[in-house]
Amino acid sequence: MPTFIFGHKNPDTDSVCSSIALAYLKNELGEKCLPKILGNINNETKFVLDYFHVDVPSYLNDVRVRIKKVKYDRKAYINENASIDEAFNLMQKHNITAIPLVDDNRKLTGYVTLKEIARYLINGDKELINTTLDNIVATLKAKVLTKYDDIIEGKIMVVGMQSKAFYETVVLNKNDILIVGDRYRILDYAIDSQVKLIILPFNSGINKELLSKAKKNKINIIETSLGSYLISNKILLANYIKSINTNHEPITVNNEDCFIDFKHMTHQINHTNYPVVNNNGECLGLIRLTGPNTYEKQKVILVDHNNFAQSVDGIEEADIVEIIDHHNLGAIGTNIPINFRSKPVGCTATMIYELYGENKVTIPKNMAGILLSAILSDTLLLTGPTTTEDDKFAAVKLASIAKIDIDKYGLEMLKAASSIADMSPKEVILSDFKSYTVDNVNLGIGQVITMDFDYIKDNLTEYVDTLNAMSEKYAVIALFVTDIIKKGSYVLYNADSENLIKVAFGLKEITEGTFIPKMVSRKKDFLPSILGVLDDNR
Repeated sequence: MPTFIFGHKNPDTDSVCSSIALAYLKNELGEKCLPKILGNINNETKFVLDYFHVDVPSYLNDVRVRIKKVKYDRKAYINENASIDEAFNLMQKHNITAIPLVDDNRKLTGYVTLKEIARYLINGDKELINTTLDNIVATLKAKVLTKYDDIIEGKIMVVGMQSKAFYETVVLNKNDILIVGDRYRILDYAIDSQVKLIILPFNSGINKELLSKAKKNKINIIETSLGSYLISNKILLANYIKSINTNHEPITVNNEDCFIDFKHMTHQINHTNYPVVNNNGECLGLIRLTGPNTYEKQKVILVDHNNFAQSVDGIEEADIVEIIDHHNLGAIGTNIPINFRSKPVGCTATMIYELYGENKVTIPKNMAGILLSAILSDTLLLTGPTTTEDDKFAAVKLASIAKIDIDKYGLEMLKAASSIADMSPKEVILSDFKSYTVDNVNLGIGQVITMDFDYIKDNLTEYVDTLNAMSEKYAVIALFVTDIIKKGSYVLYNADSENLIKVAFGLKEITEGTFIPKMVSRKKDFLPSILGVLDDNR
């Protein structure tokens, strides 16, 4: 199973490009890793990946444990035309108390329990047989002497009386199944009556004259080492398992279902066994509430975040093996020690660049290009307050490998990112949006970099209404529209946060869309200022 590498929800250029470049490095080192994204990429990231001809990683919805990852009784199912005996033996082999039934296309048709088999053997009709000759032969461990019918349907009759009394008092027909030993006159009478099947106990055989006559009359004959009494009792087990199926629509579990949902369901339903099916209705086996049900967790590496709220759904069910991030420490915990790389740099990609050097792996041109793009994006072309000397050093080296002019390419990239003309207010807010939970207070901070604030200003009411609608989930929610040319950001906020935003940024007056100079970084400017006010109010 490959390890998944991904950044936060609402992926930005750093989280996407760092995931791709780290996955490449890990694979070069012999590990099996796949980069993933948790949402749609923005215009800037799309420009970067297209520019360097790098594929967009596949989408990862969640990392919850699915039934298909759980150890259950795979192939614990049987064709509905198999015998009861074969079904019972399969149940013993798998140590299960029920068995799903399937048709020839492996579609689920029913479900039989040990209790139903026992009830049939005690209360069922002891005379009727409806099955295949092959099922009877297998159940009785018999040998076929003559065969003319595949399907055997009729009544069982054990010959225990004297020959004269038998053929004088018993009228045979074409649906009778006789269990009779080496008794010439009765066998002759049965063959003349064209019975459906003759079963010879103790391998007693039949003479050539009667055998020749039986062939002319097309009589099915088998012999077995069992005695008449055992045959009469065991032949019932040759009947179709479907003949005792009363559960034509059993409660099933889909192999794509979440294992935790399965466990919750079993608390509501008093069942022990559940057939596992796929989306085509094909049966894959049986999962037991009391079975081992062990599973392998999905291994993951987190980049550019270390907070549950920002990570993939079901992260608590995954096995986090490594975290590489440049943000403040969040609330993610692990059961065992892991590799955790944290550094106060402007971009996660800077640390990925350093990992290539530490592991002596050559950086390809396209990987260098996307790593450089991530650094330029997160540091606002190396001018933002989070920019460090390590970021600048990495950017220069990566630009050399990618053969890129930093200033020219950087402006082209930001120009591609700044277009919001075709985006709705909610799409703009969520294009680079992060959630935080501090002392049970939910914060939401979106940031968009554009030199076209007039477009937002013309639609200001729609943006504010959207923020107010989203405030049902967030006590504080704000959108910072950053203009790197003016080196500042315009702020939009939900109504309940007006005073908090005013105090946080030391503003005497505030209205929606107020410009705050020298505030361009969510990590160093927006978040710390807001958290400072919340701390003071505790």
